[in-house]
Formats: sequence, C-alpha cells, structure tokens
Amino acid sequence: MAAASTVSPCDPLFLAMSRYRRRKYAASIESCDEILSTNPRDQAVLFLKCRALTAEAYIDDTEMEEEGVGEILLDENATASMPRPGTSLHRPQTSKRGVGLDQSIRPVSSSGRPLTGFARPGTGSRPGTGGQMTVETAVAPATMLGREVRLATASMASDPSGSFLNIERLNFARIAARPPLAMAIAEYLVYHEANPRKALELGAECTTHAEFKDWWWKLTLGKCYYKLGVFREAERQLKSSLAEQDMVVTHLELCKVYLRLDQPNTALEHLTKASQTHPGEPRLVLSIARIHDMLNTPEIAVTYYKRVLALDASNVESVACLAANHFYSDQPEISLRYYRRLLQMGVNNTEMWNNLGLCCFYSSQYDISLSCFERALELADDGNMADVWYNVGQVAVGIGDVSLAYQAFKIATSVDSAHAESFNCIGVLELRKQNVEAAQANFATAQKLAPYLFEPFYNSALLAYKMGNFQDAFLQVSSALGVYPGHSDSLELKRTLSSIFSVL
Repeated sequence: MAAASTVSPCDPLFLAMSRYRRRKYAASIESCDEILSTNPRDQAVLFLKCRALTAEAYIDDTEMEEEGVGEILLDENATASMPRPGTSLHRPQTSKRGVGLDQSIRPVSSSGRPLTGFARPGTGSRPGTGGQMTVETAVAPATMLGREVRLATASMASDPSGSFLNIERLNFARIAARPPLAMAIAEYLVYHEANPRKALELGAECTTHAEFKDWWWKLTLGKCYYKLGVFREAERQLKSSLAEQDMVVTHLELCKVYLRLDQPNTALEHLTKASQTHPGEPRLVLSIARIHDMLNTPEIAVTYYKRVLALDASNVESVACLAANHFYSDQPEISLRYYRRLLQMGVNNTEMWNNLGLCCFYSSQYDISLSCFERALELADDGNMADVWYNVGQVAVGIGDVSLAYQAFKIATSVDSAHAESFNCIGVLELRKQNVEAAQANFATAQKLAPYLFEPFYNSALLAYKMGNFQDAFLQVSSALGVYPGHSDSLELKRTLSSIFSVL
C-alpha cells in the first residue's frame, strides 16, 4: 500500500522572486506584502518589493522627455536670443538659398521642423488652437514630473495603513552602508515615487560613503539634477561619472542635458566621440540621427539611420524614418518596401495602414490602397481618425472624385474640429463651387488653427487678389512668406502686387 505523499508549501520569498523574474510584478508585490505583514523588517523582502515596484513603473529615461508648460515658461537658462542657423533647436538649419526645406513637398510641425515619420516625445500631439499655449489649454503636462506623479500605494516600516516606505523618516546614513539596498531605494524614489529631491539626498550620502568613486551614484545624481532643472550641475555629475566608468547610458543622459541647454552641436560632438568608443551601440547613432532631424538636415540623418539598421536590423524608428524620407523624396515604391518590413515585424496600427495606403496609391496600386485605408479606419480612434479621412480625401482628389473628397474632409473636421489641413482643403473645394464666402471662412479658420502652415495664407491671398482686394492679398501673401520664405508662387504673387502698387 503506497503511502500518501505530502507536498511541502513553497517558500514565500522564493515564490515572490520567481514571480519577479517572470515579470509578474503585481503578484510579486502581493507575495512580499504577505511576508511583510508578519515580519515588517525583512530587508530581503523590502529589497525585492522595491525592485518590483520600480520595474512596474519604470520608463526609459534615456529618451528625451516632453517639455511641460512649466519648463517652457519658467526656464531660467540663458540662451542666445538670435543664434546662428544650425546652432540652436529654436533656429534649425536652412538651405544654401536660405529657404529651408521645401514645405510644399514635406509637411512641417508647429516648430517648423519636417515630420520624421516616427512619433517622439513632443511630436505626437497636435498643437493647440491659434498657436497659443497656456497652462489651462496645453496638451503637454504642466511640468516634466507631472506625468510621473502617481498616488502613493505602499512605505520601510510597511505598516497596514497604506505606505511602504516612510520617505521622510528614512535614515540615509544607515541605508548608505548597504549599497544594494540603497540602489534599490534610490530607483524606487526616482521612478515610482517621482521624488528626485529625496533621491538626490540619498545619492549625495551614498556618494560620500563610496568616497566619490562610484560611477552609478554620480549617474543617479545627474538624473536627479536633470529632473530638478539644474542642468549645469547635472552636466558636472555626468562628466564625473564618465571619468570613473565609460557607460553608454551616461552618454545618453549627458546628451539630454545638452539638448535642454539648446546646444545640439555640443551634443553631436559628444555623441560622435562616444560612438567611436562604442562602435557597436545603435542607441548612440540613433541619437545623432534624431538631432540632425531636429536641425533640419534630413540628408545627414538618413545616413545615420542606415548605420543604425546595419547595427540593429529590427529598429522600428530607423525603418519608419527611412520610409518617410523616401516617400517625400518621390520614391513611394521604396517606401512601400520599408512599411511592408514594419508590417512583417508586427507593427499593426492605424498609422501603419494609412502610410501603406498612401504608398500604394502613389505607386499606382489603387485596389490595394483602398483596402489599406479601410483597415486603417477600422483600427482608428478619435485621436487619429481625422488624419486618415484627410488622406482619403487627398486620394479622392487624385482620382478626380470631388464629392468623395469633400465628404472625407468634412468627416475629418467633424472628428477633429482643430484639423486645419482639412479646413484648407474644404476652402479650395468650396471655391471650385463658386462659394467665395464659405471658402474665405474656411481659409480663415485654417489660419487660426495652424499659423505654421503657409497654404491657407497663400490661398486666401490668391482669392483676395482675384477679387481685387490687393491690400488684403498683400498682407496674406506676406504672412505666407513669413512661414515659408521660399514658396515660388507666393513670391510671384507678391511681385505682381508690388508692381500694381507702384503703378498706383
């Protein structure tokens, strides 16, 4: 007769560690809570729970964060008011003729930079109406830390009242004597609690305890100073960290500091030297390509994106940016191959199918184009549906179906009442119907919503010229040239108006 076998229960700490390794962070935190309810001073469990909470809230802070309204309005870092072209992100590079990129071929963002084909922090949201940004109306968070603030969920006493670490009562001098636990608590303070001030105090204590020879603590101090807006001190700490240990993440953090100080050329020089030291690191090359995109030098950026793909063939950002560049360079067939590659890699969203539809249309594959737009509309939400309908309208204009184009642009404006491009196109179609007043109203709406677009100003100027309103036409065409100085039609219209005024 076989004896009944008994299964011994699994050790709770081992179970919590196993769940953490399998990235089941919520379950791991629950296991840690059960252990801490009986032994609140178990340092191993405290360490594990810190790591689990940090991993649950972790974001890759080597990426450039979106600037909040508070940072923009209250920035006290002195920069040149009139920098030379190509030396500032606020005044990007222009071409030899001094007219910049051809905006009639490649659209630009509200900051005047060409669209890159990949949504990065600060580029994914549509600008506010009228170009005005206030704390109440801005899409961006009030401050950079605003999007990181979360409700307190748990505090080293681990009492059942709710907090996991009582941050105000932590003895940093005692914690600094235990470096692994100190590192876990520092990351917990930075990523989970979004409290860089306390992390800075802990980092200063631990750096002193390590006799100022630990690169990781200097990197943490640099991150904290960066989040607090003390960029020069952050630069000093990150350079000191690089002197102790040359790490890729430190180079990326230092690059962020230079960009916030509006020193893109310094960032480029530093990243170029770092890429020579770390020749197989694609993140450094990708950062160089991004900065060239910010400086309106896409030809150089394309070279670096190709270098990124040579190092990492599955880099989605490089593939997307190369696809967009070929599309706007009148090479939709090559762009289509890049987007098909992204589709094979598992990218399946509205923007992907929308771009595939445009590439198929301009490659004369009309049947596939309509199927792609149908798929894009199925996946679309209120945030991107207007752009899809706008592109459907452009396709309808291309095939000569004006009624479908008008309906598509109307749907786009009904989904997004701030879609300036659709209002501009509706104005053109209304003008074809001889509805002059409706056309003027739509052009005025587009100008108010997107003052960085030159098309509504030029269309309004041309309409005023044909109606004999030369003064209004001159003002409108001057506004168009202020946005895009190299637009040949606007220049010709302004010369015509100037000659008329000289005769008068």
